[in-house]
Amino acid sequence: MNNIQLSALFLAASTLAACSKPADSAPPTTPPAAAATVAPATAAAVPDAVLPRSKAAEGAKEYFIGIKDGDTVTSPFKIAFGVDGMKVVPAGTIEPGTGHHHLIIDSDLPPQDVPLPMNDHVRHFGKGQLDTELTLPAGTHTLQLEFADATHLPFDPPLVSDKITITVN
Repeated sequence: MNNIQLSALFLAASTLAACSKPADSAPPTTPPAAAATVAPATAAAVPDAVLPRSKAAEGAKEYFIGIKDGDTVTSPFKIAFGVDGMKVVPAGTIEPGTGHHHLIIDSDLPPQDVPLPMNDHVRHFGKGQLDTELTLPAGTHTLQLEFADATHLPFDPPLVSDKITITVN
């Protein structure tokens, strides 16, 4: 194995372990500034590692099902995730054209050149889940989906949904 393959294997194993936990539906409690201090496994963790980003399928699209921009919901509420042009598989499955969903809550997209972090603002659905029941406090919230590869690395170009704003009663 070369260094790139070893780095990818290391990242897949470490992030798969984190992603095998079920995504909870607790509301975000960490302010965005504090959330940014949660460090994901990065190339810096493996000296001289290069993390090549997989290409997203041409015309691929990531989107929400059952909720849209401007909706008012009562917590808890169920949302589903959709992707066209790619296949949903569990994290750690290394196959071209595959990946899994991540839900970004009340935050901008994380850096796109390293694996997505796991924190209150970025929820991983590494078992290949296609939906979730979400509990959020009353108020206005933003939601966005990002589809990432086996090691939680965003595709090139990033495969993200539109960011939507919802109101929770």
